[in-house]
Amino acid sequence: MIASNALPCTTTLLICRNIVLRAGLRLVLSDTPFALSDHAIDPASDMLAFAESDRILILLGETLTLDAYLETLERLKAQCPAAWVVVLADHLEPNAVLRLLQAGLNGLCSPAMGGSSLVKVLELVTDGETFLPAEIGMALLERQSHWSGLDAQNSPVLPAVGLAGRLSDREAQILRCLTQGASNKMIARQLGIAEPTVKVHIKSILRKVKAGNRTQAAMWAQHHLQLPA
Repeated sequence: MIASNALPCTTTLLICRNIVLRAGLRLVLSDTPFALSDHAIDPASDMLAFAESDRILILLGETLTLDAYLETLERLKAQCPAAWVVVLADHLEPNAVLRLLQAGLNGLCSPAMGGSSLVKVLELVTDGETFLPAEIGMALLERQSHWSGLDAQNSPVLPAVGLAGRLSDREAQILRCLTQGASNKMIARQLGIAEPTVKVHIKSILRKVKAGNRTQAAMWAQHHLQLPA
């Protein structure tokens, strides 16, 4: 059992019919801020009771098709817009993961991940980070590199005038840090500002570029912005 008593408690729900996985997660997450609810959740009927929760984490442990994952994710985000959603799966291809990220997914973990590692991942997710397995992240980076080499007419760049009206200089600095995979703490240290200030700026960036999370914002920046060095 892994104690993380310094962190605020997070209402943690599990969507999974696998009894063995449910039992294992309950044991791993006991005595942490992510103790599971008493029963498996049906996203079609059980979510309204949690719609107003300030801190809610949803673990999706079902094996689904991509369309079913997207439909479930859309329903969860519609019913609980502030919820963090983490999929527990090790069978998804990079294309599928990219689609899920665009739909608002906050994390992807293998069901076989070690207990202490899983708790760390959930801490990162509830602190505003997006987590992906290393092999998926590398595949998406390779894809991004390919996209960056496409003809400019297929990858439109936002005009400088438009950028000036959308992002402040500080927001542009922080967005550049996001494209480099920096955490909030790293950004705060690099720019000499407080970590809560970084979070405020990131919320503003997400709103202005219409991104669901920091990963989507970084991908948007790679496609559309010429950020200053």
